[in-house]
This record gives sequence, C-alpha cells and structure tokens, in this order.
Amino acid sequence: MIRYSLKCADGHAFESWFQSAEAFDTLADRGLLSCAVCGGEDVVKAVMAPRVTKKGGVEAPQPGPADPAEAPAPAIAPPAPMEIAAKMIRTHLEKHSTYVGGQFAKEARAIYLGDAPERMIHGEATAEEARELIDDGVPIAPLPGLPKAKTN
Repeated sequence: MIRYSLKCADGHAFESWFQSAEAFDTLADRGLLSCAVCGGEDVVKAVMAPRVTKKGGVEAPQPGPADPAEAPAPAIAPPAPMEIAAKMIRTHLEKHSTYVGGQFAKEARAIYLGDAPERMIHGEATAEEARELIDDGVPIAPLPGLPKAKTN
C-alpha cells in the first residue's frame, strides 16, 4: 500500500491510499479519481517528502520545528461558496428523499406515470436514460456532487 498526497485543479489537498504506484496510474488514466472535497476529476499527485528509515527499519526523525505549535498549517484551500451550497443541497436531499441508486430512471418514470407512490427520489442514471426521461416529460434535474460510492 502507498499513500499519496493529492490535489485537484481547484487546489484542494487531500490524501488517499493505493495498492501500488501502478494502481494510482491505472485509476488516473481511466478517469476514476476524484477530489474528496469538490468531486473534480482533475487530480494529480502533490509534492511530498518520502518517509525515510534508518538501517534496521527504525524510522528516521523528520526535519521540522522543535515545537509543533510552530509548524505551518497545511495548505488546504477553504471551501468555495459553490462547495458549501452543494453540500447543503446534498444534506437536504439525503434528509428529505429516498435513494434509489441505479433504479432512478425506472422509479422516476413509475412515479410520473402514477404506477408508484409520489415521493422525492435521488439516484444515478446514464446520460441516455436522463435524455429519455426529459424527452418523455418526466421532471428531473442533475444534482451537484458525486454519489458517495464514487468518492475516494
């Protein structure tokens, strides 16, 4: 296992573990990495210091200030107003609607046609399924953020 410090195009810094350096490269090449803060998919490795061990497997002391209170704070960008709004929407949605996962298109159509009880739902749909729902007049809207299962 290897831990990488990562950052997205918006400057959000976070860490994630990978099975190997090759595993990171494979996930990055396939577009399967996303920012843990904003969901952005432009994620790269951040500069980080290697962990050094002395002979015999004992970890060498890391250079830095003697007093931890003097250590600089990590450079993590504060959340943007859009991120705050997206989190508020997600929180409201999770509290007041039913998650239907990949069955979203089927459930939304059933509710629209009166074949299922009317209620607020959220889930995932392919672009084709979303287009078909819109073409059929089913009122849907994309929501900000990613499904929790896709986040790092």
